[in-house]
Formats: sequence, C-alpha cells, structure tokens
Amino acid sequence: MANKGEPKGDKLVLRGLKFHGYHGVKEEEKKLGQKFVIDVDAWMDLRPAGISDCLSDTISYTDIYRIVKEVVEGTPQNLLETVAELIASATLTKHPRISAVRIQVQKPHVSVPGHIDFLGVEITRYRSVEGEK
Repeated sequence: MANKGEPKGDKLVLRGLKFHGYHGVKEEEKKLGQKFVIDVDAWMDLRPAGISDCLSDTISYTDIYRIVKEVVEGTPQNLLETVAELIASATLTKHPRISAVRIQVQKPHVSVPGHIDFLGVEITRYRSVEGEK
C-alpha cells in the first residue's frame, strides 16, 4: 500500500491512557504485567458536531477509551505492534465515520541500559476504500 502521508483534517485526541497489561515476550512480562500508556488520534469530520453541539454527531471519547481498555487489559500479546493493530482495527470497525487512526503504544518500564521515557510503537491505519464506490 502506498504511503498516504499524514491524515488531514479534524481529529479526536486521547492522550496518556494508562492500563496494566501482560504483553511482551519475556516470561516475567506475561506473569507480572506492567503499565502501558496509549495515545490515540482518530480522524473524522467534526464540523457537524461543532455546529449542532450534539454527541450523536461525533464519537464519544469514552467509546474509544473502552476499545483501548479492552485490548490492553485483554488477551496478552507478544508484540506491541499487535496491541496497536488490534486497537486500530477495532476502532475503524466499530466507528465507520473515522477515516484514519494513529495509535501509539508506550512501554515506560523496560529494562534497558540508560534512561528513557518509554519505548514503543506508533502506527497509522486508514479506512479501506475498496468497494466503497
């Protein structure tokens, strides 16, 4: 798939969502778990909601928060890439008005030599337009 570049337009922004999960390839990560911090950008046209002041013309932040919570606190995955992909896929599937999402999964407590804020992954996924003519 060709790189579509940065999504344009309005977006919902969720920052610093914190959950305890059991993702990772090391045995202690699967057993003890750790904190994960998630950032979400969800692109959609926010003009109708801005004009109407009605929640029905947008998507509740709570709905996206629940998706993230279900994935991060749910079935353990080996890779952060998989966690991000599951969040992106569920968000696009459950909310057809969202045209693209960016998901960042941060792992702030990792054993690496040196000082870090976090290690993680960031993905951007676009709604498929195949068959939507």
